[in-house]
Amino acid sequence: MYGTYNTIDEANRAVIDKIVAGAPFLVDVVPAKSVIEELNGKVLLHAGPPIKWDNMPSPMQGSCIGAVLFEGWAANADEATVMLKNGEVEFIPCHHVNAVGPMGGITSGSMPVVVVENREQSNTAYCTMNEGIGKVLRFGAYSEEVTNRLAWMRDVLAPTISKALKVKGDGLNINVMIAKAITMGDEFHQRNIAASLIFLKEIAPFILQTDVSEKDKQEVVKFLADTDQFFLNIAMATSKAVMDASRTIQHGTVVTAMCRNGYEFGIRISGMGDQWFTAPVNTPQGLFFTGYTQEMASPDMGDSAITETFGVGGFAMVAAPGVTRFVGAGGFDDALRTSNDMMEICIDQNPNFTIPTWDFQGACLGIDARKVVETGIEPVINTGIAHKEAGVGQIGAGTVRAPLACFEKAIEAYAVKLGLIEAL
Repeated sequence: MYGTYNTIDEANRAVIDKIVAGAPFLVDVVPAKSVIEELNGKVLLHAGPPIKWDNMPSPMQGSCIGAVLFEGWAANADEATVMLKNGEVEFIPCHHVNAVGPMGGITSGSMPVVVVENREQSNTAYCTMNEGIGKVLRFGAYSEEVTNRLAWMRDVLAPTISKALKVKGDGLNINVMIAKAITMGDEFHQRNIAASLIFLKEIAPFILQTDVSEKDKQEVVKFLADTDQFFLNIAMATSKAVMDASRTIQHGTVVTAMCRNGYEFGIRISGMGDQWFTAPVNTPQGLFFTGYTQEMASPDMGDSAITETFGVGGFAMVAAPGVTRFVGAGGFDDALRTSNDMMEICIDQNPNFTIPTWDFQGACLGIDARKVVETGIEPVINTGIAHKEAGVGQIGAGTVRAPLACFEKAIEAYAVKLGLIEAL
């Protein structure tokens, strides 16, 4: 009934063991179309489960416009909008091609992506690089400033880091960086300051050994030093690579992906393979930058919830009490309560990532969809908040809950698959 496993718990344990055994390494930064065949054409990747243009929230549509302009498929925003509305550009979820994308998740062929190899399973995952803060593509901005930055990332940042990684030779061990940074106050979704600095510490000596110009070296090092969230995208690709490896065991009730597209929230569980289980997204609640309010917030979007799926992000709030005020989640006691609550819906704790502020317990490991349904505890996600209108950008940060209905649908479908109940 459960493949080679006698019980659901036994199958879940096999999935958990795959996650713990994950060995992610950052090995390169390359143009997306060089590793994702589907992007060799007028194709855009997006965050979340499948979605049509008409259902995309305004910021995601804005990101699409920016990507079309960046690729040179249209001369201006109006032309790009007509092209997108007419179906001249194909949309594919990032998750369907071994990738993840922050916020809108919009990825085009010429955009550089980090390449994370999970050496335990010999699989890879990809994610665009972090653009920094302010008006950025991932939050729906598409001005000339945005496309110019993307061009610099394509022409200078990505080749420089790629060359540095080639000088290094065997990639950067991401588990080691995460293990260090989680003891320094990061939770790898809204707080990546320590991990980003650790990455800079690791890559800088090799940047200095490349043949790029001194000007480019200085620009790259300054950008990495200034971009507190740079590691987030590496953490996302890491989480995707490790969770995809766990999906090779197609039994059990472990959640293997959580993502959102501004319209629907989607999850996958180990026993149901590639199938998505969706429900309407919620809108994040949190703290807003001066001049912005909750009423201006866009519905939830982004593949970055793959970090929570991996057991960090909102699940590791106790590791990052410094972030609780930023996301409007209170103080240390609230952070502790959040992580304790998330353990109620998880199977185990990850011995790779021990948290000093949690008496050196390991980070949460393995969301069990059964436990979510049984307890009614919805997974918490730390997230940035975009303005509901394209072009404005990020207006705050907060938390959001995964809809319970996704998990109920997944468990029901798995029960049908096992022959425990009949399809309704």
